[in-house]
Amino acid sequence: QVQLQESGPGLVKPSQTLSLTCTISGGSITTRDYAWSWIRQPPGKGLEWMGVIHYDGSTYYSPSLKSRTSISRDTSKNQFSLQLNSVTPEDTAEYYCARLNYSGGYSYTDFQEAYDYWGQGTQVTVSS
Repeated sequence: QVQLQESGPGLVKPSQTLSLTCTISGGSITTRDYAWSWIRQPPGKGLEWMGVIHYDGSTYYSPSLKSRTSISRDTSKNQFSLQLNSVTPEDTAEYYCARLNYSGGYSYTDFQEAYDYWGQGTQVTVSS
């Protein structure tokens, strides 16, 4: 059974960098059939895909967040991380990590179909 667990600070000040880590258990971040995404949900809004890191370490980001987002991984710890720079209160959201299964051929934003495992989510508030 694959499990994902987000961790990181719950409060970040405006203009600072939001940093979160997703720890994977029960599966490997380098398995060829999967990729690993960060997804967020602001209060009262829908899910927003932020970016992905593939099994080979390649990354792809949402065009709207690309200039502020970086996703990296530590294969020795079976973790991947998110950095979001220059945050504002609009970045306040529940942040999720999730595993994308390539087999269905779905896009990164097919949240119901493409992702087979999700973390429980972590609330991040941007406030001074």
